[in-house]
Amino acid sequence: MEPSCQPFKAVLEELDVIAPDAPFLALGQTVFWDEPMKGGVSLQARALGSKRRLIAGIHDTDYFAKLPRSKVRSGSFKTFPHNDTTTKGLWSAAGEFSTLFGSETVITKEALQAAGLRTAKLQAARPGYLDQATEAWGWRGIVSLEDPAPITAQVKLDPVFRELHATFDWALNTTVESLRGASEEAGKAKLNEIHADFCGIAEGPSQSLSNYYESLIPSFYKFTAGVEVDLETTRTTRLLTFNTKTCHLPRFEIAGLFAAQSTRAEAARAYDESLQGPSGVYELSKFGTGAIPFDLIIPDEGRGTIRLGTRGAVIMTRRPQFLSFKKPIESIAELAAAIEAKFGKECVLVGKAVSLIGMLAREHIFVFHEGASSYVQLSKKFHQLLRDRLGFGGTIHPILRIRYRAWDALEGTCSWFRLPEPFQHAFGTEELCSPSFAQRWRSVVESQKTLLKELGRLRRPTELIDFLDSTHGGAWKTLAQEYRSLHDVLALVQEQVDATRKSRDHLYNRRRQLKVASVTAEHALGDHFRAHIFGVTPTAEAIAERGRLEGVLHEVRRDLHHLKQSFIELRVQQQEVVQDPKVLAVHERRRAIELEAELKRLRLVRDAIISSQGLERASLRPGAWWFPIVSPDGKWYRQTIESADYYLEHLI
Repeated sequence: MEPSCQPFKAVLEELDVIAPDAPFLALGQTVFWDEPMKGGVSLQARALGSKRRLIAGIHDTDYFAKLPRSKVRSGSFKTFPHNDTTTKGLWSAAGEFSTLFGSETVITKEALQAAGLRTAKLQAARPGYLDQATEAWGWRGIVSLEDPAPITAQVKLDPVFRELHATFDWALNTTVESLRGASEEAGKAKLNEIHADFCGIAEGPSQSLSNYYESLIPSFYKFTAGVEVDLETTRTTRLLTFNTKTCHLPRFEIAGLFAAQSTRAEAARAYDESLQGPSGVYELSKFGTGAIPFDLIIPDEGRGTIRLGTRGAVIMTRRPQFLSFKKPIESIAELAAAIEAKFGKECVLVGKAVSLIGMLAREHIFVFHEGASSYVQLSKKFHQLLRDRLGFGGTIHPILRIRYRAWDALEGTCSWFRLPEPFQHAFGTEELCSPSFAQRWRSVVESQKTLLKELGRLRRPTELIDFLDSTHGGAWKTLAQEYRSLHDVLALVQEQVDATRKSRDHLYNRRRQLKVASVTAEHALGDHFRAHIFGVTPTAEAIAERGRLEGVLHEVRRDLHHLKQSFIELRVQQQEVVQDPKVLAVHERRRAIELEAELKRLRLVRDAIISSQGLERASLRPGAWWFPIVSPDGKWYRQTIESADYYLEHLI
């Protein structure tokens, strides 16, 4: 069901009734993507006279980023593209970058096959070709090569800064390369401005990556909005610090249901039930006996799942850590006391994905772009089950969702683009102004989706080649004519092969007849021998008849021998036809044209997905720093914020 969207003023008024004191929380793992866009919430709130706070934080309790285990390599940090082959399953969040128009839209092999591409044959003809063909255009992510990957809070800036710098430079420079005329010069000036902050804040004493990111938040929010944004900064390691002084905060109430021996089993069942279906999230049993959906981060030890028993607990860090209890834990305060006594006051209690949302939504209003966090639906079910089964009565604030229309908002700007190659065919031009882009992009998306369906219906090579002839002409008209002539040549060859096959079929029938005749003659000869020769003195007539029967059998066997020779001759004739160098050359040329057509199909499919799905996703989740580079006067940003749809998504 389509959500009911409202102007920001109406949403703010509703929040003033249901959550008057809850601050907005913009929590992201990096500052380099869409998070600074959320500064518009604070700017609009202030313009409407609201004093509701905006807390912008770094989600530094999650793992930095990693490749699938089977693809782990040596080293510390490295930048990768995301494709559906060599980096399939890559997960990056704390170090991801997208250039203008780009998004993490992987061109999956399933999507290629749905569009008719014969991926197996293409891979056989061009090994490794699909690596680049399936790559998400305009996106790169930095991953940790350690196994297991560290959480972001544990990452020092120095080892990763070189990759951050190089990848951010790639994103900035390729964005400016997409601008033309005065827009390009203005974009370069803004690039230098944000680059100075990027490098300047990195200077000084050694610091952690999360501290660096937090220090960048005010600069990036200001750079994006063009004005100071009223905000506070934080990190999840600070929000979720867990000790005897913080354990009574509402954010830890859900954890208390799992800490108490009396409610733990029922809470665990509610968690597991909320994951039923193709969620891809592990049930608690996968983490070991007594596991609860919360991890503990212990200074110098890392992050590990908590497994609670009646007399102790195991923290599943790389080197497992242990707690012992004199009696079963019956409250979150008792758990906090045990943890503080053993590990100190700086531990962090962080919910796994499904339980984390409810923890922080107890005291904050999450600000998410539309589509953010695939765990929300699971969290809703989890919260409802806790309320139904255990009477959990804590308030869980709704999520403020924002649906941006970034490309539509370009209509009021005055920039010029040189479109990157994947978009040129779809838009029918190389250069266009921003208002034209705004007016045309939705029709381009629809036309490219239609193209994908048309390509999916072209299953035979001749259908694809004729389609390319009709839509592209030029060289494809020549190739289509050549392909048809080659087909005619092979049709004549096929006629010869068919004639040979018919002759062979006739010989098969004749061989079956002769074999029957051979068996009949052998039986007749045997019967005559037993009746007129064996054990008696044969008469002259009997001897003569035996000679006749032997002659019949000899003739049948002679005919079978001649038939065998005919088979050999036919086989030689057929081989001479099909192995004729001229015929082989025709086959090779036809296969080459078919491969050219499949490679063209691949390019069309790739560009169509990038220009449809990719543009749609980039509109919903645009890179915040694109806005001042493309539109230094701030018009694009303001129009995007003002034209966005806002709605509340309730979590219980």
